[in-house]
Amino acid sequence: MGPRLDLAGLRQQWHSSHALLLLPIALIVVITVADIHSPTNVHLGPALVIAPALTLSFAGPRLTGLVGALAVAAQFLIAVLHGGLTTTNHIVQLLTLAVLSTLTVIYGAIRDRRRAQLAQVRSVAEAAQHVLLWPLPEQIGSLRVACLYLAAEDEAQIGGDLYAATRTDAAVRLLIGDVRGKGLSAIGEAALLLGAFREAAHRQASLLELAASLEHSVTRYLADFEPPEEFGERFATALLMEISDTDPMTWMTSCGHPPPLLLSPGHVVTVPSVHPAPPMGIGGRPADYTLDVFSFEPGDTLLLYTDGVIEARDAHNLFYPLAERVAQWTQTSPETLLHHVRRDLLAHAGGRLDDDAALIALQRAPVTHRGNRQGRIVHADGFRHRPGPRTDG
Repeated sequence: MGPRLDLAGLRQQWHSSHALLLLPIALIVVITVADIHSPTNVHLGPALVIAPALTLSFAGPRLTGLVGALAVAAQFLIAVLHGGLTTTNHIVQLLTLAVLSTLTVIYGAIRDRRRAQLAQVRSVAEAAQHVLLWPLPEQIGSLRVACLYLAAEDEAQIGGDLYAATRTDAAVRLLIGDVRGKGLSAIGEAALLLGAFREAAHRQASLLELAASLEHSVTRYLADFEPPEEFGERFATALLMEISDTDPMTWMTSCGHPPPLLLSPGHVVTVPSVHPAPPMGIGGRPADYTLDVFSFEPGDTLLLYTDGVIEARDAHNLFYPLAERVAQWTQTSPETLLHHVRRDLLAHAGGRLDDDAALIALQRAPVTHRGNRQGRIVHADGFRHRPGPRTDG
């Protein structure tokens, strides 16, 4: 299917270029006819150089050379029929047009070669970035999943934000994190944390042990590779989560990372209580980590995000109100939710983010009956606290 689509795209591009080719050819014909029928002291031939220059904007060097040759032939015809071929003016015009057309073709060839080199570099970079940050599947266990990544740097698909998910015996373990810094310069630390998570997530019995293992990996990496002038300035926030396939009770451990949002149908957003430990890489101890538990019931959507989302500013220097905005999309699918958030976030930030941003939306299959639970209730028109009975025991 891929080769057929590529062939169709090339064929469409070929027909499009040939359709546009009529414009410089028509321009050559009009200038030639007008020059021949103009007084002998009026010379429109120099305007023929527009034709190859215009062709270069949509075609390659070959078509540009063909149009340049037609322009030179038209100038030759003008010289013969409009004052004589041997006049100094026509000879200069012919030579000038031939030189400029040749330079245009050379420039087009150099441009196409550099485009091909840039395309190859981009292809390698995209492949490397996809290997580093594997796309999450649409279904993990009992969860429907969607993810979104917005890199702050141009031409980058990932940066200092990261996420990963893996299956255990009867649960899903997730990591979302944010390495200090942004763009391609933060990929090294992000790659380390992702690799350590994928290796340790299956070996550690609890999230607390997993957090301690990741802290050890980050600390060891920084001890070996952190420049002396940046000592203590490199770290990563992370949120670890374990979601059972059958039990609504969900466990999480935060290392300086923003808490997730728990969306319930009916324009209600619950913010689970989080007791964050210090970010990874600044000397956190196992005793610092806390295991928080909350109920993630069927029909709910869990939204994980990095601080690049909530710290995006608008023209008035105001932060993006994520909890307030998503309260209007609580009954949508994960894919639709992230589509709305992406469009709204970029509109808030003026079309461009100053920091990398990542989001993951997870949704359980809905059921008819639901229980109440304690949390922070956020309505579309503001914030207020409302306690309720606990169901997590």
